Amino acid sequence: MCPLPSHESLVAELREVRRRGLPGLRHCTRDALREAATAAGLCTGPDDEQTGIEELLGAAVRRLAGGHPVRDDDSSDPLARAAAHSFGIFAARRGVPGTDRRKAAAAVYGVTTERFRKSQEHVVVAELAAAVLAIAREAGVRQQADPVAELAAPATEAPVRTVPPARTAPPGGGFPARRPAVRPVTVGAAASAGRITIRVCPIEEVRDVDILVSSENTYLEMSKTFRPTVSGALRRAAALRDASGEIVDDVLSRELGVWLRTHGRSGRPVRPGTVIATSSGALAAQGVRRIHHAAIATPVGGGDRYHVSPAVLGEVVRTSFELARHESEFLSLPMASICFPLLGAGRGGLPVETVARRLLDAVRAELHRDPSWSVLMVTPEESHARLLTAASSAP
Repeated sequence: MCPLPSHESLVAELREVRRRGLPGLRHCTRDALREAATAAGLCTGPDDEQTGIEELLGAAVRRLAGGHPVRDDDSSDPLARAAAHSFGIFAARRGVPGTDRRKAAAAVYGVTTERFRKSQEHVVVAELAAAVLAIAREAGVRQQADPVAELAAPATEAPVRTVPPARTAPPGGGFPARRPAVRPVTVGAAASAGRITIRVCPIEEVRDVDILVSSENTYLEMSKTFRPTVSGALRRAAALRDASGEIVDDVLSRELGVWLRTHGRSGRPVRPGTVIATSSGALAAQGVRRIHHAAIATPVGGGDRYHVSPAVLGEVVRTSFELARHESEFLSLPMASICFPLLGAGRGGLPVETVARRLLDAVRAELHRDPSWSVLMVTPEESHARLLTAASSAP
């Protein structure tokens, strides 16, 4: 398998390509793009390098649109349309100056050019880079013909597989400020449909899973980025930052705020079990497409404590699957995998055994109804993973 470039190097080169446009590709730094195109089998040397890179970018834009042709109308995914405008993939935009291409891309989102440049454009470039990597990676997997990826138990049985951690968790558990690297898990095209995988891993380090589920309070107010919660960790990981590391777009919180204002819910609680979808912000670089925000925790005692009803966990699983199927169909997003943390086992105060049993029962029911999905369940604690495994084998 050919070596793959880093996401960061692809982002840097794509920014230059966006500025110059495809006709200026020969004047751009393109080492990372060349590596990706070679890994994808689209070029073999200098003679077909530029053609291969252009073909790779076109394929990446189509991937953002769910594998469908991208049209400049509301029938296509806005992210794919914005990318096609930004990089001149649309034939009519190929030779257009960068400022005009940016203006057309901004119009897709209905924002000003400056707003697009500071916000959505970062997501467009990051998502396109992630799509380029995914195409190159999948081509390498096909070339290797990995037999393990073809092994599958009957989907309706919803087998459970536990993946051991890359390293032993630190004594005393908890959420240390900086964890040792954990080998990322890949669930999706290479995983068997209908399978549940248990993994010891912080949710913000998960890669190549289409949807991550976050637990929120009923006001849909995300945790502060410094808090050791699933919500805080995802908010921190999804935020867009400038070169100095400062947050320039608090993507998840901002998009939730837009939803609340649009639906007249600002400052008002939603019903427990409500699930709202947002983009994945910077987590797109890890192959994550969407974040599902599950309102499970009802504030009590002035907001210092939270109540979570065990019954709401099954409802959240059902609603999240329904939302995922809706987005996959109507937004033309090619999604097939979803990741659940131990919802309600943190500040919600539910026993881990209860959470594990409720979530697994609900997930199995959904996979029995629709076995085309694969599910990852994550926890940063080995002891909690053992409880999940035990619950999976309970009658």
